[in-house]
Amino acid sequence: MTEQLDMKRIPRHIAIIMDGNGRWASERGRQRSYGHQAGVESVRRITSECVRLGVEYLTLYTFSTENWNRPADEVAALMGLVLSSLEDEIFMKNNVRFRVIGDIGRLPQEVQDKLRQTEEHTAANTAMTMVVALSYSARWELAKAARQIAVDAIEGRIDPASITDTDIEARLETRFMPDPDLLIRTGGELRISNFLLWQIAYSELYFCDTYWPDFDEAALRQAIASYQGRQRRFGKTEAQVEGDEH
Repeated sequence: MTEQLDMKRIPRHIAIIMDGNGRWASERGRQRSYGHQAGVESVRRITSECVRLGVEYLTLYTFSTENWNRPADEVAALMGLVLSSLEDEIFMKNNVRFRVIGDIGRLPQEVQDKLRQTEEHTAANTAMTMVVALSYSARWELAKAARQIAVDAIEGRIDPASITDTDIEARLETRFMPDPDLLIRTGGELRISNFLLWQIAYSELYFCDTYWPDFDEAALRQAIASYQGRQRRFGKTEAQVEGDEH
C-alpha cells in the first residue's frame, strides 16, 4: 500500500492519541499494564515507519495530567515503562531526535533525569523529531502561556493591547515545531481529550477503532491515505484552493 501514497504529500507532522491499551489487555484477561507494554512495541513500529515515509515530526500523547487520577499502581507501572522504553535503539537506529512536552516537574526525579538525558543524547539526530507528551494537557499549556504573557506585560516586555496569536504560540510547549497536519486517535473514541487544542485548529482528524497495540504500519498508511484524500482549505472556499493549486 505504500506505493499508493503520494510521497510528495506525506504529512509533515503527525500527532497520535494512543488509546486502547487497557481495553486491549482486558479483552485478553491481562492487567492494563500488559497493554501499555504492548503499546511500546507499536511506538517502535510507527516511529520506524514514519521515518521511512519522511514524516518530520511525530507527537505521541503518552500521559495526560488527568491520568494522574488513575490507580497508583497503574501510574507507577506507566512511569517504569517510560524509563525502560527510552532506549537508544529506537532513536539512534532511526536517527530520531527526542523531545518531551508537559508539566515535567510532576514526574518522578529519575524519570525527569532520563528524559533530559535522552533529549541531550539525541539532539544531533536529523531524520525525524519524536515528541512525547507526558503529564500534558492543552488547558494546562494555555494557562501557562497566559501566565507568561501576564508577567511579560507587567514587566513591560509586551503591550497587552497588541497581543497576537504569534505571541501565544511563542509561549506554547510546541513552539519549536509546526502544528500537526494529521491527528490520529486509535481505540474507537471520538474525542480530543485535552490534546493540542490550540495546535489542531486546522489539523485533519482521523479516528479508528483499532486499539493502539494493534495499530501497525498498514493502519498508519491507511490514515495517511485518508488524509491525502481530503482538501485542506484553511478557511478558503474549494474554488479558491483549486485556484491556488494551478
